[in-house]
Amino acid sequence: MTGTIDLFITQMRRDMVSLGVKELRTAAEVDDTLSNSKGTLLVFVNSTCGCAGGIARPGLAMALKNSTVPDNIATVFAGQDKEATERARKYFTNQPPSSPSFALFRDGRFVAMIHRSDIEGTYPAFAAELLTGLFQTYCSKSS
Repeated sequence: MTGTIDLFITQMRRDMVSLGVKELRTAAEVDDTLSNSKGTLLVFVNSTCGCAGGIARPGLAMALKNSTVPDNIATVFAGQDKEATERARKYFTNQPPSSPSFALFRDGRFVAMIHRSDIEGTYPAFAAELLTGLFQTYCSKSS
């Protein structure tokens, strides 16, 4: 059974990397990426739960087709890369742990969060709408 689970997790990781999302697997990688970010950075807290696979990951893929997107996108995997996820959450100022979730930074400063509660029970297009709304607000050159 463990081998099957590992295959599923590997595919979940590949799904994100194939979209151009940078995988952060250690606390050091999180610190390096988040503390040195310029422009806009979206951090996706990935998960093995159904709302990650059925809503968040497909919603992110849809949102990335928008003409306005973050300069950089990274991901940590809750439950898999625990140290990286814990460190990333320290950058999400005054936010409770949530996975899946999305945190947006602008010039190294945390600016917005989409929690699991915002997307759970919805559908990928809704998650994409939430994300594109953030992108339009914080990622456009005129904002």
